[in-house]
Amino acid sequence: MSLKSINPYNGKTIKSYKEYSTKKINLKIEQTHNAWILWKETSFKERGVLMKKLARVLRSKKEDLAKLMTLEMGKPYKARISEVEKCAWVCEYYAENAKGFLKDQEIKTDAAKSFVAFQPIGVVLAIMPWNFPFWQVFRFLAPGLMAGNCGLLKHASNVSGCALAIEKMVIAAGFPKHVFQTLLVSGKKVNPIIGNPLIKAVTITGSTAAGKAVAEKAGSVLKKCVLELGGSDPYVILADADLETAVEACVNSRMINNGQSCIAAKRFIVIKSIQKDFIKLFKEKMSAKVMGNPMDEKTELGPQARIDLRNELHEQVKNSIKKGAKCILGGAIPKCKGAFYPATILTNVKKGMPAYDDELFGPVASIILAKNEEEAIKIANDSVFGLGSAIFTKDIKKGEKIAKEQLQAGSAFVNEFVKSDPRLPFGGINQSGFGRELGTFGIYEFVNIKTVYVK
Repeated sequence: MSLKSINPYNGKTIKSYKEYSTKKINLKIEQTHNAWILWKETSFKERGVLMKKLARVLRSKKEDLAKLMTLEMGKPYKARISEVEKCAWVCEYYAENAKGFLKDQEIKTDAAKSFVAFQPIGVVLAIMPWNFPFWQVFRFLAPGLMAGNCGLLKHASNVSGCALAIEKMVIAAGFPKHVFQTLLVSGKKVNPIIGNPLIKAVTITGSTAAGKAVAEKAGSVLKKCVLELGGSDPYVILADADLETAVEACVNSRMINNGQSCIAAKRFIVIKSIQKDFIKLFKEKMSAKVMGNPMDEKTELGPQARIDLRNELHEQVKNSIKKGAKCILGGAIPKCKGAFYPATILTNVKKGMPAYDDELFGPVASIILAKNEEEAIKIANDSVFGLGSAIFTKDIKKGEKIAKEQLQAGSAFVNEFVKSDPRLPFGGINQSGFGRELGTFGIYEFVNIKTVYVK
């Protein structure tokens, strides 16, 4: 079987990759395990030097990496350059902070000495998606290697070129051979890999369905997993919100990465008293987004990553309209080559519609009206997901209280769109998964948190 990388802009095959055999997969796993036996004994200083060099390699290759991303999944120019820069940032962040995060923590007990130590656990399997083909990997790779673990990457098949590029950069930075390797495999071969006794844990970013399947297999063999899954992030716009600020943030969030982000704003819950002004400004800014060739620096909306994903999105839009939603912008597949879908706005969105209940993974905004603040928060929490959320209001204290105490999600932002940051933990609740990436909490996920007690 071959894994195909297809340009979503023109539908042409970029390259086909031969899938690894079971024998080759097991060899790669064994190689990475053997590399870990030596790697775990290295100092934080040694690891940090290499991680900072990896950041430099990323920056030196950012134009080539950016082009590769665009070819394989359609990311527009500005987004792809910033993604590479963010990968370099996370490398530097953990290079500078991992030692402090993982230093022994003394706890006073009746022992002569008692403390908590943090130790690497071994080879971690990462199952990563296509939408942020470098960032998703590096937010696992940087803390993982700095903690003394080794990594194996099973990337989405359509970004196999990006997957191999990451492995080459790790080698170019001077990391020991086999510390990090890519596995060119389809999803059908994932379960045996998770079951291999040399794999100690697994992390996945992907759909809720994929996360459930991975968690089921990991649970059957008692292996730790972190699941960063889908989301239908609610953005609550209160009556006193600064509409310019709110709309700018809402549109930027909904359109980032061609609308293909788990933490993109998807449900916009607006107080009825400001609905006309909000919708007018929102429509103006959404319709101004330039759709076209993602290689063109002026393009703000490129194609969806695959034709089948675009078609699935369109079905969700059509089904929502059949159930009573009103389309006031977009909503039709353009008559051109490529997996394009236009900036789309649905109003009169109600419970029971895909636009209300499901994750719409593309540039489609669902506007839901609420009578008041109480109802708006209730609607925001009326979801099986729980990844990100945001609240817009001029009353900062009230906004902070709502964000902290009332919005049910892994992240809650006030007057800003949700974004990941190496310094802050990232993850969700409910059907959006469990566990955390990034920050101190992210590096703790895949270490043995060991109690040491000395009488």
